Amino acid sequence: MTSRNHPHTALSVNLNKVALVRNTRHLGIPSVTRAATLCLQAGANGITVHPRPDERHIRASDVPELATLLKDWPEREFNIEGNPFHNLMEVVGQLVTAKLPVHQVTFVPDSEGQFTSDHGWSFPDDAARLKPLIDQAHAWGVRVSLFMDAEPAPMAAAKAVGADRVELYTEPYAAAWGTSDQTEQLARFVVAAQAALDAGLQVNAGHDLNQDNLAAFVAHVPGVSEVSIGHALISDALESGYAATVHGYLRCLELGTRLGEGSLSTG
Repeated sequence: MTSRNHPHTALSVNLNKVALVRNTRHLGIPSVTRAATLCLQAGANGITVHPRPDERHIRASDVPELATLLKDWPEREFNIEGNPFHNLMEVVGQLVTAKLPVHQVTFVPDSEGQFTSDHGWSFPDDAARLKPLIDQAHAWGVRVSLFMDAEPAPMAAAKAVGADRVELYTEPYAAAWGTSDQTEQLARFVVAAQAALDAGLQVNAGHDLNQDNLAAFVAHVPGVSEVSIGHALISDALESGYAATVHGYLRCLELGTRLGEGSLSTG
């Protein structure tokens, strides 16, 4: 095994919680586009939003505004996540029609009123209904990532249905951090990620990753192309500011990459 399994891991900042605070008043603050600008200026590799049908955080109007902003950052990526059987495809289609950038869609199997995403797609059960939507995204020139639990068996099926990437649902790892289950949970993600890579998929990860657990995850889990981080990052930014917080997460990713390459070279 070579260090190709520990590439540079991109940081995509999820802005849902910025929008959630904004929506508690009618003043337009804090600004989602201003938050995106500050994160991009600090070195974030991309922006993520999850526009749910109830608009409890990101609103439909936020999405084209952010896409317009990202036209000025052509080397950065816009990831839009959500359930493709709700409003996601309509939101993405409008950007494509307007010739605004959208680089990746992350299909998430959550219900309309779900508190937060908490499970991945099921294969073979979801394959037939996902395929035409994946095909549509590809016709638009958009990369598709599927939100998946850390199980190796479905990865080949996710590739067969047309996915380009999987996003590993990392809450079980985060919940086990600092407990006796930490090593076991991390091992689950190592096996699942390797199965995804072996199937020809790229690997993303997200949910409850933070500055405590991120470096170890990237160091051990092979081939993590991107992490999408929202709640913890925005919480940290309330205390430290966007720039310092983004710098902190980028340092975690750099540390994880160095540790991973070191373990590969000596293993």
